Amino acid sequence: MDMKAFFVTGTGTDIGKTYVAAGLIRASRRAGRQANAIKPIMTGYESYRPDVSDAGRLLEAMEKKVTAESVAAISPWRYAAPISPDMAAAMEGRTISLPQLLTFCEAAIKSAPGLMLVEGVGGVMVPLDRWHTVRDWIAGLHIPAILVAGSYLGSISHILTAAEALNTHAIKIAAVVISESDISPVRPEDIASTITKFLPRTAIQIVHRMINDAEFEKLAWLLD
Repeated sequence: MDMKAFFVTGTGTDIGKTYVAAGLIRASRRAGRQANAIKPIMTGYESYRPDVSDAGRLLEAMEKKVTAESVAAISPWRYAAPISPDMAAAMEGRTISLPQLLTFCEAAIKSAPGLMLVEGVGGVMVPLDRWHTVRDWIAGLHIPAILVAGSYLGSISHILTAAEALNTHAIKIAAVVISESDISPVRPEDIASTITKFLPRTAIQIVHRMINDAEFEKLAWLLD
């Protein structure tokens, strides 16, 4: 089976990266395809509740048992503080090595048949250390990005800013996914219509909060 890898990034934090990644995994598996994900870096991790972590939700989507060990296998860099990874690591007297991070991701991508998702942390420009951001991580892997955004007020500017940041590093955007926010004063459809004018060659997929199986299936088909 052919391997396809994508980096799931976002315009910011808490906008639905894990929700979209898990939904995409389930849709791909329903279609009879193999699909896996890793979440190499997590902040705000509560070791006594691995099931409610982002990695735990990805494991559930892959129909794998959620344990401290299975979480550690797909998320080696885990930090307690719910802040940017560079600061969270520093609080624990640790650092994140970009070369080691890339090596881990590359090994996971090569070993997994079918779809492999690498879920990032925070937004496109979140710092990993003194010199590198998530954007450098994506560029180092040489795989396309799935850019996840919400439908909150201001989302249009955040989407276009993140897209510009990716484009300046020659990172291909495989799709922009608008994950409907809890509070959504602007219809996701209107956001999609607006950003299409600025990103005319980029696939845009809306994912509503409730009934969205068909939307995830369409996204899986687009990426395949």
